[in-house]
Amino acid sequence: MPSFLKRPADAAGSTVVALMTGLFVAFGGVLFGYDIGIISGIIAMPYFQTHFSTGYRENGQLTITAGQQSLIVSILSVGTFVGALLSSVIADHIGRRKALMVDSCVFIFGNILQTASTSIPLLLAGRFFAGFGVGLLSATIPLYQAETAPKWIRGSIIGCYQLCITIGMFTAGIVNNATKSRNDTGSYRIPIAVQFLFALIIIFGSILLPETPRQLVRQGKYEQAAKSLSRLRRLDADHPAIVEELAEIRGNHEYELALGPATYLTCFRKPIRKRLIAGICLQALQQLTGINFIFYYGTTFFQRSGISDPFLITVVCDVCNIVGTIPGLYLVEKWGRRPLLIMGAIGMAVCEFICGAIGVTLPNSTTANSTVIAFVCIYIVFFELSWGPCAWVVTGEIFPLKSRAKALGMTSSSNWLLNWALAYATPFMVNSGKGNANLGSKVFFIWGSLCVLCAVFVHFFIYETKGLSLEQVDELYEKVPRAWKSAGFVPTVSFAEVQQRRSSFEEDKGGVVEQENSVVESE
Repeated sequence: MPSFLKRPADAAGSTVVALMTGLFVAFGGVLFGYDIGIISGIIAMPYFQTHFSTGYRENGQLTITAGQQSLIVSILSVGTFVGALLSSVIADHIGRRKALMVDSCVFIFGNILQTASTSIPLLLAGRFFAGFGVGLLSATIPLYQAETAPKWIRGSIIGCYQLCITIGMFTAGIVNNATKSRNDTGSYRIPIAVQFLFALIIIFGSILLPETPRQLVRQGKYEQAAKSLSRLRRLDADHPAIVEELAEIRGNHEYELALGPATYLTCFRKPIRKRLIAGICLQALQQLTGINFIFYYGTTFFQRSGISDPFLITVVCDVCNIVGTIPGLYLVEKWGRRPLLIMGAIGMAVCEFICGAIGVTLPNSTTANSTVIAFVCIYIVFFELSWGPCAWVVTGEIFPLKSRAKALGMTSSSNWLLNWALAYATPFMVNSGKGNANLGSKVFFIWGSLCVLCAVFVHFFIYETKGLSLEQVDELYEKVPRAWKSAGFVPTVSFAEVQQRRSSFEEDKGGVVEQENSVVESE
């Protein structure tokens, strides 16, 4: 086992069950990654373009218009946006484990429609419902992982969601390559139908998962919560470490409830508001790095750039995806969230500025195309070891238990909202022709500038949460007023007794403060 996966000496119990559980749940990321990969290739397939054309011709060949291309790609993101917003309704009501099963069933319904489609309207309906399922999963997966993982490896486990997204992209590239030359409906139906297997694995595998102990505490099922935690840590339910951890979770939850109810409106009030805004912006900025320009439209863009085998280049990019994610799982715990995000943003910005400069100064050059591809690959590595996993890690661990599902749903939906906007707008930004901006390679200057903004945002607004339990993250936000001062934070308050925690905060403030309002006003 790699050294960074080994249990610290002061941590009781085994981490094998929690690790394997978190890795299995992360498998849901394959659904999203695979869809990104197949749609990029499918819309570039000759048979698909002819079969789904409504009469539009380009260079004498039947094909789909830029608007239809945008709609086919981006409608999935509309579904994911709606699904992410509604995810907490399911996850809070029936539990995190059962929610994973329901979410996958929704995806299967959408995939049935996609597989059966022979025209654009049914394909769009299928992509919407498939996206709805992906959106539900995108908020539920990091929620489940955060609530079951040990604090010292939580970032790596949540980051595996991004690793599975990259594996899905790579798998899609291979399948697309195998079917791209077919002159029948199998060219697009086979890649779409493969997704049934992924969804069924999640459904049947989730039957064996434990419910998260924090969800059971929310429901007041303390005995079941102890059994769940016992199963995850491989310790007896009455072991001191289990008793202490469960008391910490329960005490913190009761304290949070004492400050106000767990409603959507609560998320927009102090002390949660600052975290919600930071999470929403972080997820939105992940999309504004321009990564899905490569994965939604990479094949088409490389075709228009004169590259002889754009499908092969897409597979190479998918390999870079996986290669970049693996060190990120180590660095997120070794370096921490803030340094990794800032380093990644700067690295991406440099690569994209270089791609833009080469594309403008040396258009239609074979050497220039090869250089652009090289820097696109380096850019992908920077994204996958930083912003790819870290955006999900940070949003998965910064919210209190009472509002975690609701807040995660809203932050995830901001990711999908920007995903949809960029997926829809990119062809009009990049392509030539009437009504299009014809930016071509100049679009890299836009993505590069936004990556600089990403680095600045992290410095001022993202707190360092490495090595803290989810309950200690609450103390961090209550005691540290500025994000750039968070790295040196050391937790001092025990959450096991609500009254003790409240008294400790009052002493830290100095002077006499009204007991009920002391923590809220400190925000």
